Amino acid sequence: MNATTRADPQPVRSDLDLGGRRLSYVDFGGPGRPLLALHGHLSEGQGFAGVARELGPEWRVIAPDLRGHGDSDRTPEYTREGYLADVVALLEHLGLGPVPVLGHSGGAITAYQLAARHPHLVSALINEEGAAALSTEGPSPLAFVLGFPYTAPSREELLASLGPVFGPMFGTRLRELPDGGWRLPFHPQDTVDSETLVHGDHWAEWLATDCPALLVAGSRMPCLDADLAKAMADRRPRTRLVFLDTDHFAHDGDPAGFGTAVREFLATLA
Repeated sequence: MNATTRADPQPVRSDLDLGGRRLSYVDFGGPGRPLLALHGHLSEGQGFAGVARELGPEWRVIAPDLRGHGDSDRTPEYTREGYLADVVALLEHLGLGPVPVLGHSGGAITAYQLAARHPHLVSALINEEGAAALSTEGPSPLAFVLGFPYTAPSREELLASLGPVFGPMFGTRLRELPDGGWRLPFHPQDTVDSETLVHGDHWAEWLATDCPALLVAGSRMPCLDADLAKAMADRRPRTRLVFLDTDHFAHDGDPAGFGTAVREFLATLA
């Protein structure tokens, strides 16, 4: 598909009330078939804007801000069960399922756990850098965020506290508070707690289903080891493995390559 036929999506943000807790989501719109996209830590639903452009108009990407991220409210806990309950509630609210589910990193683990526990909701999986097992040893790789303040009186002060590396990374995603202060799009301690609870052996859930699956791994500074990626593809039926010459954030590092791999995979679905 060329640029003249792929119109930019028109995103619409909506909120779902989950017992007094807000779950925000972005519907990138368009006439295509729905596809659910689940982000990883330090990200949010809007991060799939480029993916939505690559996949439109055949596919309509719907991407929630998972609990504690973006515009969605914080919660007292960040268990796997909690993430799954939120996603199930969103799909039921939208009247969707089964749908293809794309997930990045921790969101990819949520995606294949959703398929394992609620197979009637998932028709296909797109796993971007979501491992079937993560070591429980050592500190969280996201422990560096604990040095960030969650809020500051002004946007400028919050940006300055993030420094020259992380300021540009998160600067466009800072949120203004009702009192005029500013906050990060994630809470540092919540993020570390959540990431820690992702670690463990998830092989049984990765292998629990045989719906078509695409596994995308980066070949430069990935979080998904190449040998593990190959084993995941070899052991799970109907799983296609694609390596891209990029890092853990494949959909940002190689948007064209990622879009091509996903479009070609989705084209094989009935």
